[in-house]
Amino acid sequence: MAKGKRVGTRRAQRKRALPSRASLILCLGITVCVVAWGYLVKAAIDFGTAARDGETNAWLFLALACLGAAACLFAGLLLGARVLRKAGLLLAPTPAEDGPAPADEHAPSTAGVDAVDLIETPTYAPPPGPYRGKRVAR
Repeated sequence: MAKGKRVGTRRAQRKRALPSRASLILCLGITVCVVAWGYLVKAAIDFGTAARDGETNAWLFLALACLGAAACLFAGLLLGARVLRKAGLLLAPTPAEDGPAPADEHAPSTAGVDAVDLIETPTYAPPPGPYRGKRVAR
C-alpha cells in the first residue's frame, strides 16, 4: 500500500438519493390543494360580502365555496400525512388490538350482575425509589 501524501480511500462519495416520483406527485398534490383552498376561502369571503349586500344566489355559492375549501384542506392534510409516512417520519397505523374479542364459550355469564360489580379499580405503579447514583454516596 502506498504511503504518499495523496493517499485516500478508493471509494467514491455516496450519491444523494433523489426523492421518488411518487413523493414528488404527492407534494404537487399538496400544493394544488393548498392553492385551491386559498382561492376558495377568498371566494367565500367575496360571496359572503355579496350575500350580505342582498344577492340571494350568493348564499348558495358561499356554501359551496366553504364546502370546497374544507374538502381541499382535508385532502391536503391527508396527502401531507402520506408524504410524511413515505419519508419515514410517521408510522403506518397498526391494527387495533383492543377490539372486541371473540366470545369465549367457557367464560362465566354476566347475566344478572350489576354493572358496578364489573368495574375494576385502577392499579397504579408504585412511585420510583430515591436516586442512588455515584454522587449520592459522597
